Amino acid sequence: MLIPKEVKTVVEKLAKAGFKAFIVGGCVRDILRKAKPKDWDIATNAKPEQIQKLFPKSFYENKFLTVTVQTQSKKEELKEIEITTYRSEAKYSDKRHPDQVKFARTIEEDLARRDFTVNAIALSLQGKKQEIKDPFSGQNDIKLGLIRAVGDPEKRFSEDALRMMRAVRFFAVLNDSVKWQIEEKTAEAIKNNARLIKEISEERIRDEFMKIIMSEKAAQGIELLRELGLLKYIIPEIEEGCNIGQNKHHIYECYEHYLKSLDYAAKKNFNKYVRVAALFHDIGKPRSKRGNGQDSTFYSHEIIGARMTNQILNRLKFPKKDIEKIVRLVRHHLFYYNPEEVGESSVRRLVRETGPENMEELLQVRMSDRIGSGVPKAEPYKLRHLKYLIDKVSQDPISAKMLKINGKDIMDILKIASGPKVGQIIDILLSHVLLDPKKNKKEFLEKEAKKLGGLSEKELASLSQKAKKEREKIETKKDEMTKKKYWVT
Repeated sequence: MLIPKEVKTVVEKLAKAGFKAFIVGGCVRDILRKAKPKDWDIATNAKPEQIQKLFPKSFYENKFLTVTVQTQSKKEELKEIEITTYRSEAKYSDKRHPDQVKFARTIEEDLARRDFTVNAIALSLQGKKQEIKDPFSGQNDIKLGLIRAVGDPEKRFSEDALRMMRAVRFFAVLNDSVKWQIEEKTAEAIKNNARLIKEISEERIRDEFMKIIMSEKAAQGIELLRELGLLKYIIPEIEEGCNIGQNKHHIYECYEHYLKSLDYAAKKNFNKYVRVAALFHDIGKPRSKRGNGQDSTFYSHEIIGARMTNQILNRLKFPKKDIEKIVRLVRHHLFYYNPEEVGESSVRRLVRETGPENMEELLQVRMSDRIGSGVPKAEPYKLRHLKYLIDKVSQDPISAKMLKINGKDIMDILKIASGPKVGQIIDILLSHVLLDPKKNKKEFLEKEAKKLGGLSEKELASLSQKAKKEREKIETKKDEMTKKKYWVT
């Protein structure tokens, strides 16, 4: 087992001072799974004040006996290492936090308070041989792919109800050759205690929900939340889509469509905004449905869905900027586009309403929606053509505004009034800059303007006409390159 030198240094320093120290928790689980740990935790019999004496660059500002040691590592996951004194916990009155945290005498006592067997394993680096403490057979559960509560699952979940969501999160994020599942008695205990999740703060629920959403098995994670009875207490609006049939444009019922869309977004590794919007984009359909069968309608479901999404995300205490972005994606996911019918002005309006910074994500939500509807292609010709038009209308047009000189400057330099001559000189100067952007300097352009001012009316008109043709060629070439980028004609 390859242990980073930063972790070894901390353990060795504790050992030299006469203390016992073990690597514990998720990092040991990941080492045994041959996966890269995301953070490192150490358990010791040293008290917090003794730890701080050994590690001056540390801070201790919690009631859970954890000291955070700062290292000089350049690796993000090793910049801070948490050292916690062996502890045991008393009754959890609020189903969230222990009423009392006490020092424990042994590592075995410390492991007994942990949530799941796969996280209740300790690794000792002291001595010549690495020693594993595994009092609850966590190694075997890792081999079997079982998420099993330590001891009595009913007791574990009544202590901290968030552990039920953590079980689903581990199911979703632990992704290797083993097919992970929640052990039968543990799953049954979650079903029996699901209502306790209401005791947990919205922020903690949000964080676990997003870890599930950002996993490769995001859709399976949401379905497991539903199967275990947790989803109805977290986001009941999603369950409203169960058994709600759609019309001829969809082969799946609403809830299944939500999951299929999210699954595609996860497989394509789209960002958090797209994943949440993919799950929520049609959440307004059950409340807007009129009629049954192939011809049923869902008028204004995107408006209803945007309103519902806003309420859900506010309830779960999402950051304001995240709420605004996701709500906008849900609100505009139903845009209509047909190359023969929709012009540049309509596309400009869509970009303006959605926000140019959100367009790529909006198209990804649309792709997820398409695959979630059962169609074979996520990005057909129509969508590629729209991408081309969005790119085209978003590009800065070739215009006189690009120049470091304007019409008034030319009138002042040549001491002439406004008229065709000023426009002709601007056209010629613009052609110079398009051919060589380095020439877009005020000194150069003023000098050229003076030269052009001395030409005859006929010469100036001829050069202006030639400059316009050059600009048209550049614009055509630019458009052809944009079309080629999206494989459209």
